[in-house]
Amino acid sequence: MIKGLDVTVKRSDRKTLSIYVERNGGISVLAPENMQDKELRDVLEKKEYLIQKHHAQWDLLNGSRIDREFVNGQSYMYLGRNYRLRFVPEKEQDMPLQLKNGYFCLKKPEKTKALQRFIEFYKDKGISIVEKQARLYAEKLGVKYDHIRVIDLKNRWASCSDKKRLNFHWKCVMAPISAINYIIAHELVHFKYKKHDRKFWNEVDKVIPDYKAHVEWLRSFGASMDL
Repeated sequence: MIKGLDVTVKRSDRKTLSIYVERNGGISVLAPENMQDKELRDVLEKKEYLIQKHHAQWDLLNGSRIDREFVNGQSYMYLGRNYRLRFVPEKEQDMPLQLKNGYFCLKKPEKTKALQRFIEFYKDKGISIVEKQARLYAEKLGVKYDHIRVIDLKNRWASCSDKKRLNFHWKCVMAPISAINYIIAHELVHFKYKKHDRKFWNEVDKVIPDYKAHVEWLRSFGASMDL
């Protein structure tokens, strides 16, 4: 529907149409179930200039993406800092991958499973961090949630559901704790306000007064938060 861009349309029981540039550069269109195809095409054509503009900004920001290989000295992010990878003898540590002495230490026999081990590390650390911070911000916002998961969300940092469930991408743990707090608060506020309107952002501002700085950090460095 939009020249040169990968567009995915999802329909649901909603009243308005929303358009997002996803973390992978794809365009997601959330449309009401009763919106006719012609009406949808007309809306996208009218908004094509803005969509192309925002996608161009995404393309520019993704210049920070790093192609990493699992070799000695390669750096990986954790809580906003970079730590270099070091391969160690199997007998030197119990866990396949550990963060110690300022290095990500991976057992040499685990090299072929390095990607899996890093993801396991981020998920394990992520669940404890997110659960702790979510309790804090849920109390501040006066909301409740039912369940938290740290998983692979493909194109989003986080998501929430009407069943009060929260999902966070394991890559979030690469960000500084202040940015993680923003991501958590953002999702919790959706339990009070679904739309990103003035009420929503005012509520975010109450608990994360400098949230705009964290939004900008994620825009600038989000592409480098990868393996």
